[in-house]
Amino acid sequence: MKKYLIAIAGCSILATTAQAQTLDRSIRPKPGPAPKIELGKTETFTLPNGLRVFVVENHKVPLVSVSLQLDIRPELQGNMAGYHDIVGELITSGTKTRSKDQMDLAIDNIGATIRADEESMFGTCLVRNEDKLVELMSDMILHPDFRQSELDKLKKQSLSGLATQKNDPDAMLENLTQAVNYGARHAYGEVATDKTIEAITLKRCNDYFNTYWRPNVAYLAFVGDVTPATVKQLMQKYFSGWKKANVPVAAYSLPKPITATQVSFANRDAAVQSVFNVTYPLELLPNSPDVIKARVANAVLGGGSQGRLFLNLREKHGWTYGSYSSIHQDELVGNFTAYAKCRNIVTDSAIAQTLAEMKRIRTEPATETDVQNIINNMTGQFAISLENPQTVAQFAINIQRYHLPKDYYTNYLQNLAAVSVSDVQEMAQKYIRPEAANIIVVGNADQVAKSLENFGKVSFFDNYGHPVAANEKQAAPAGLTADAVIKKYIAALGGEAAINGLKDMKIEYSFEPQPGVTVVMSEWKNGKSLKRTVTAMGQTFQKSVYHDGKGTQEARGQSKEMDAAELAESAQEADLQDVLHPEKYGIKHTLAGMEKVDAEDAYVLNTEDASGEKGKEYYSVATGLLIKSVQVKESPQGAVSISTEYKDYREVPGTGGYKVPYELKQQAGPQNIDSKLTSVEINKGIPDSEFK
Repeated sequence: MKKYLIAIAGCSILATTAQAQTLDRSIRPKPGPAPKIELGKTETFTLPNGLRVFVVENHKVPLVSVSLQLDIRPELQGNMAGYHDIVGELITSGTKTRSKDQMDLAIDNIGATIRADEESMFGTCLVRNEDKLVELMSDMILHPDFRQSELDKLKKQSLSGLATQKNDPDAMLENLTQAVNYGARHAYGEVATDKTIEAITLKRCNDYFNTYWRPNVAYLAFVGDVTPATVKQLMQKYFSGWKKANVPVAAYSLPKPITATQVSFANRDAAVQSVFNVTYPLELLPNSPDVIKARVANAVLGGGSQGRLFLNLREKHGWTYGSYSSIHQDELVGNFTAYAKCRNIVTDSAIAQTLAEMKRIRTEPATETDVQNIINNMTGQFAISLENPQTVAQFAINIQRYHLPKDYYTNYLQNLAAVSVSDVQEMAQKYIRPEAANIIVVGNADQVAKSLENFGKVSFFDNYGHPVAANEKQAAPAGLTADAVIKKYIAALGGEAAINGLKDMKIEYSFEPQPGVTVVMSEWKNGKSLKRTVTAMGQTFQKSVYHDGKGTQEARGQSKEMDAAELAESAQEADLQDVLHPEKYGIKHTLAGMEKVDAEDAYVLNTEDASGEKGKEYYSVATGLLIKSVQVKESPQGAVSISTEYKDYREVPGTGGYKVPYELKQQAGPQNIDSKLTSVEINKGIPDSEFK
């Protein structure tokens, strides 16, 4: 036996040697033929009420998924922008036969998932529970029960979400992109605001559902371990009573054609980074033969870490963690977008290189190797997507809804593999338009806006995409000094006598990050000691104590001693009279001019402390009070901009006229906290033991 093994091994070595002599490993093997995709047997039928049903059989696992999608073009949301999203939440919040709790329990009892939005619903469960799943979904559609109490809760959640997004750069960028690309008279251009959310009524939500949720504009796809016969029985049993009706089709204004590059800017005070889109709407319908080829062309430009944008902006220049682009097809209007986030100082350079890469892909063909690598990657992504039954259901609906060839997805990989270098070049020249694009930037206006004028006139917008006047600085009145502004502030607070009369203070502010959860921020100080806590649900999440020249900070069960800079900052903040002697702490104020803060004229003071940390303070021209401050703090995640607005100053009884703000609006990075004063006690006597 041993001899046989040696002989076999020898043959293997000879074969390998012979192969090495004839194989050129510098030549990449050619890809094999792309396979056809077997999505499963699909059958279609239509109920008398117009509901179109698709059945995609897949008996490999005992699961069933049900996808319902409406083919509608609803009216604009107008002064109630945001109510469409709330309708989706109301659909799953209980019916006339089940309360929300009863519905949630019924779903949990069968191990199912059901979710909905304003124009679709999806459910999945084990096949043995398919009857109950379909019954629950039909109950939501046929017996909705939208309640004011639930609407009020959802509006409160929406307002909380908007508050969080107000200073989030990506949320601001998305809002501004929608508004600029599409305009307010298009469904894709509507942006929800505090005002529109507050205006939403239960009647409007009910009217929407009763108007547009009709079977004759709906597609319903079953995917999984099911048969057409079973599905027909379920449809007859649970959906035959769904009444059809005439469904209106709204007309939207088409986005105005872009004839030249234009710049739109939204300001984030003291932001250390900018985020930008180079974007525009384009006509690319879902059934266009260009869709697959355009996706490949986009991938060459910015589809991932091998895209030209990534290789340029990150790998070559080190300006960003990543830069990407996308091309989206749509039955109304598609879009192209190139995106990056970068430091303020290189924002204009990053945009210039993004435009340069958009021009280069139009003139410099991709290599055969690059195109083939992209096709291989897209092939893998498509194969992975087939593991999601909701994707397979969407494919079945897409074929009917967008009038695609019946074998569109079956032959998808073959059509993808056929994309050539010349196809990529043709698509780039057709759909990549650097000479007529919207350059949309969110960042620090003081450091970035001026440099963007190289690309065109800069128009300014708020975080909702509404036009605003450029927040240009004005010169302060002749003879005015920073010291004079501070003195006016001291007088507005109550005067030197009232401030000198402060011996100790305990003050609390609170906010609700989500309904039912209250976070309390408390502060104690007596001139030489300082304690702060953040509590919620009976637990202390953060605590810092400064006393007798020493300090500790606690968070998440960890404790650390304050460093020298933190001790110096705590000593100042413990001082109840620090505003009267800023020079004691090395704080310098410089008058920078005048700006508007929420339409209120304000003097702007640049500040710098003993450590060199810089910031800005805004003092109302009318009242003299501090109405806003901005600081840039270093954190483990890098520099973070912290902006605080001070509102609703009121006198504290028994203090000789001393005032405190009853409302604080703080933005720290993406976080936005609106807190209100819940308690203030001055000169009540705080013992030293409080700080130990």
